[in-house]
Amino acid sequence: MLYFFVFLAALGVDLLPFFGPPAWTVMALFQIKYGLHIWWVLLVGVIGSTLGRYIFSLYIPWLSSKVVKQQKNEDIQFIGQKLAGKSWKVQLFVLLYTLVPLPTTSLFTASGMARIKPISILPAFFIGKFTSDALMLHAGKFAVENTEQVLKGMVSWQAIAGALGGIFLLCAFLFTDWKMLLQQKKFHLNFRIWK
Repeated sequence: MLYFFVFLAALGVDLLPFFGPPAWTVMALFQIKYGLHIWWVLLVGVIGSTLGRYIFSLYIPWLSSKVVKQQKNEDIQFIGQKLAGKSWKVQLFVLLYTLVPLPTTSLFTASGMARIKPISILPAFFIGKFTSDALMLHAGKFAVENTEQVLKGMVSWQAIAGALGGIFLLCAFLFTDWKMLLQQKKFHLNFRIWK
């Protein structure tokens, strides 16, 4: 029954349309608090996380149509159409992105707004997420066993850089005029994208 709650928690945090806690943190909480088997927590949690991102990708186009100007939505859909024909490159990018400690909210916001079929990126997401979360869960277990040393480095430059990096990537994706860049080979930023 506790593994079902791991699934629900991982699903829930990856449904959020804004930056929330990473799914691995709730997995680690359950694993440590209840002494659950780490590999079952990982498998169930990553399945929940993948399903959460899938659902997120399905509703983010609707949400973006409510808060982002039509012109910007069309621009982002244009880049999605360009990427749709490059399946292996998109898969490789998603895999590499999920292997680094950056929030995946920006990745799925961008792919959802671009209307890239979620099923085309979920296999790479699952593999990368499973790998990176395995490392994080083992690191979490180590952290609990060495709490005092870990708490001293809680607010590190790496944590801040990771959060800022995710925000920067999302902003770069949203504010770049993709049609102009890909059709005219001119880089232009447009900050007037909100309704």
